[in-house]
Amino acid sequence: MARRDVEFDAEGVTLRGWFQEAEGAGGPAPTVVMAHGYSAVKEMYLDRYAELFAAAGLNALVYDNRNFGDSDGTPRQEIDPWAQVRDYRHAITYATTLPETDADRIGVWGSSYSGGHVLVVAAIDRRVKAVVAQVPLVSGYDNLRALVRADFLDGFRAQFDADRLDRFHGKDPAMVPVVAEDPLAPSALPTPDSWAWFTRTHELRAPNWRNEVTLRSVEMLAEYNPVDYIAQISPTPLLLLPARNDVLTPTHLAIAAYERAREPKRLEILPGGHFDAYVDGFTASGHPARDWFGEHLLG
Repeated sequence: MARRDVEFDAEGVTLRGWFQEAEGAGGPAPTVVMAHGYSAVKEMYLDRYAELFAAAGLNALVYDNRNFGDSDGTPRQEIDPWAQVRDYRHAITYATTLPETDADRIGVWGSSYSGGHVLVVAAIDRRVKAVVAQVPLVSGYDNLRALVRADFLDGFRAQFDADRLDRFHGKDPAMVPVVAEDPLAPSALPTPDSWAWFTRTHELRAPNWRNEVTLRSVEMLAEYNPVDYIAQISPTPLLLLPARNDVLTPTHLAIAAYERAREPKRLEILPGGHFDAYVDGFTASGHPARDWFGEHLLG
């Protein structure tokens, strides 16, 4: 399948990724815009989804988030969710300039943190004609409280405030690991399956992934609530794919968010935990997404 490297401007920051061309299109085809989740880079299995979509007649534009992987941007390893939402919109604009793209048939796909982003993008950008949110983060506020003991929260706030003061005085951003082998050690994603997936996928597929993010990335996660936008997605068709045993972006939060969405919408529960969607559960996650985009973009 034809895939080429691409880059595009996002208000002064160059984002880089791949364009996977739809098979057998014979002309402009629908394009699905895709980026990864919290600190992850495109090599962490996004190629599998892009190839699946392309085989079904859908182009796929995959890119690394700003400050990560092959994309430019500083501070490196900083995750600003609102900047990433805007970058989805820049990617959509870029996709519409490509001769392979039918600009009236754009879909967005996201997973985990970007699963939350696409809920926001679909609500505010009517160029989007279908959206798939896989194992999404729907509320940073609730998610942080599900993962961090209540008596630890004041300590986090003190660290956030100290980092802001240090930055004001010109010091480098404070950094924290994305994952740690000890789930009680400081990290952004403190679950055993996060440690296992990121470290294993780094070894197998993504040598350019780095096990660190800025401390402010954690603060901004706590402030970010995509669920506030979910009712505004309608009438754009929404497919939500939470995992049955998700302990990182808890299943019950995603299902509760789905109840706030309006039609047209569909909920499918994936087997396993948060990271099973990418590997052993790829068929279970990829095929419903492919079919949803096929139904609403190919017609």
